[in-house]
Amino acid sequence: RQRNTHWHHFLPPPVPPEQEVTAPRASIISKISMAPNTEREITLEEVAKHDKQDDCWLIIGNANTGGPKVYDVTKYLDDHPGGAEVMLDVGGKDADEFFEDIGHSNDARDELKKHQIGVLKLSPEEIARRKAEAEAAEAARAGGGSMNMIMLIVVLVAVALGYYKTQMA
Repeated sequence: RQRNTHWHHFLPPPVPPEQEVTAPRASIISKISMAPNTEREITLEEVAKHDKQDDCWLIIGNANTGGPKVYDVTKYLDDHPGGAEVMLDVGGKDADEFFEDIGHSNDARDELKKHQIGVLKLSPEEIARRKAEAEAAEAARAGGGSMNMIMLIVVLVAVALGYYKTQMA
């Protein structure tokens, strides 16, 4: 008996065009993008109530990092390498700038994810304001190097002019 080695014999028969079931992809995509947000939304007022050693929440995140998220860091306070006090100083508040300025490691960011309890609920106006602030901060960080370069050039030109004047005198 001869073995059939042609791969096309293993495929199902083609479906006649009149029997094809078609579903436009756009409708599937729109259903996915319109799915309700299942993350708990927490207001600034609610976060502000949690600023104590035995109940400490923080807001970390901005428009550039997926939006502000709320973290319950109460159980992590004693394990924080910088000590509980630094976290309590920003407890119940937006700690994003403080968190980013410290330059936390990827391990710290992974640890933070374990403590997320929700997302910060913001009005459209607050979202626009925070996005503008995040973009300005990012531009300042990116532009900081060019500003330093401009200052260096100005200083070098001033030194060169001073040297030139002393040689001409």
